[in-house]
Amino acid sequence: MSERPLAVVILAAGQGTRMKSATPKLLHRLAGVPIVSHVVATARELAADRVVAVVRYERDQVAEAVTGAFPDAVIVDQDEIPGTGRAVEAALAALPEGFDGDVLVLNGDVPLLDAVTLREFLVSHRSGDRAASVLTAVMPDPTGYGRVVRGADGTLERIVEQRDATEDELAIGEVNTGVYAFGVAGLRDLLASLSTDNAQGEKYLTDVVAALRAAGSSVGAVPVSEAWLVAGINDRAQLSEAAARLNALIVRGWQLEGVTVQDPATTWIDLTVTLAPDVEILPGTQLRGATVVATGATIGPDTTLVDCEIGENAVVKRTDGTLAVIGAGASVGPFAYLRPGTELGANGKIGTFVETKNAHIGDGSKVPHLSYIGDTEVGVGSNVGAGTITANYDGVNKHRTVVGSHVRTGSHNVFVAPVRIGDGAYTGAGTVVRKNVPPGSLAINVAPQRNIEGWVASNRPGTEAASAAAESGNE
Repeated sequence: MSERPLAVVILAAGQGTRMKSATPKLLHRLAGVPIVSHVVATARELAADRVVAVVRYERDQVAEAVTGAFPDAVIVDQDEIPGTGRAVEAALAALPEGFDGDVLVLNGDVPLLDAVTLREFLVSHRSGDRAASVLTAVMPDPTGYGRVVRGADGTLERIVEQRDATEDELAIGEVNTGVYAFGVAGLRDLLASLSTDNAQGEKYLTDVVAALRAAGSSVGAVPVSEAWLVAGINDRAQLSEAAARLNALIVRGWQLEGVTVQDPATTWIDLTVTLAPDVEILPGTQLRGATVVATGATIGPDTTLVDCEIGENAVVKRTDGTLAVIGAGASVGPFAYLRPGTELGANGKIGTFVETKNAHIGDGSKVPHLSYIGDTEVGVGSNVGAGTITANYDGVNKHRTVVGSHVRTGSHNVFVAPVRIGDGAYTGAGTVVRKNVPPGSLAINVAPQRNIEGWVASNRPGTEAASAAAESGNE
C-alpha cells in the first residue's frame, strides 16, 4: 500500500436483538475473545494511523472490549440519529485536524475478515484513484444484505438496501458487505447532507457512494474471494457457523506448525492458546483461554483445559482443568478435576477421580485415585493413599494441610486441617489425622478389631448368608 494516512472506523453501536441475549452481540465470544475484538485486532494489524470505534448500546462494555484489544483505539458515541452514515460522520470528528487520507469502514460483527484481504482491497482502491470503493460478495442467500447494482459495463451503479429494493434488484446475488474505503476529502460534506428519507429512517452510508458517482467521482465495487470472509453474525446460528469456520482455520494452522490433531472435528482451540511442536491432541479436547502446552505433551481425549500450563511430555487425559500448572513428565487423569491453584510438579501424578484445589504437589509425588486434595501442600516423592480427603473447611474458614516429602499415607485417610505430616512419615489405613505427625512417625487410630462369632445365625436366620456360613462351618 502507499504511504497515504489510513483511519479505520469500526461500527459497533448496534444492539443485535436477533441474538436474543442479555449480552451485547459484539461481546459474545468467538474462539475465546469477543466478536468485536477480532475486528479490532484486524484493524490494528493494518497499522492504521487512527482506529475509531463508534459505540452506543451497552456503551461501556463494548468500549472496554475495544480498548482491551487495542488501548490506543478512540471511542466515539453515536447520537440519536440512526444509521451507518451518521456513525461514520461521528467518527470523522475524532480524526486529527487536517487528516488527508483514506477511511476504511469495518463492521464490528464481521469477525473473519482478515488483514490480507483488506490490504488487497485498499490496494485496489488506491491504485484506481477512487473516491469510494465497496467490498462486495456473492452470497448463496443474499437475504438481509444491500444489493450491488452494476451498469451494463460492469461498473458500480448503485447500492440498494433490501427494504428499498425492487423484485428484480432482490434477485441480485452480489451484495454490499458493509466494508468501504473512502477518500476523506469529500466524505465529510456528503455525510452532513445525507437524509433519512428511506424505509428505515436512517442515514445510509451507501447514499454517499451514490452521491459520489452522481458527482462524477470514481467509485468501484471489489468482490471478495470467499463469501464466508464477510459473513456477519446476527444470531446464535451464525455465531456457531463462524465459530466452526474459525476453529477449523486455527486447528489447521497448528497442524502446519507441527501439532498433531487426531480429530479436528472434535477439537476446539481458542486463538489465545499457545502450542509447541510435537504436542498431540486427542479427540474431544477443548483448549481455552491462555492455555500453554509444551513440546511432547499429550492432551486428551475428552479434556477441557482453561488457562492451564502443561509441561513437556506431560499426559493429561479425560480431565477438566482451570488455572492449573502441570509439570514436565507428569500424568493427570483419567477423570481428574483440577480447580484453580493446582500445581503438579515434574513427574508427579494426579490420577483417577481426584479433585484438587489450591494444591501444590511436589516433584514425583502422587495422588493416584479417589481423593480430594484442597488447600494443601505436598512435598517431593510422597504418595497419598486412595480415598484421602483433606478436610480444609471448618464451617467458617479454610485451613491448609502440609504433607512433607517422602511421606506414605494409607488409604481412606482424612486430614483435618490445619495439620502437618512430617517428612518420611507414614499413616495407617482409615486414619483420621487431627494433630501434627512428627517426621518419621506412624500415625494410626487405635481401634482393635472385634469379631462376634455366630452373629449372623442369631440375627439373620434363614438368609443366604446364614446358609453359607453354616455350610462353611460344617466343612
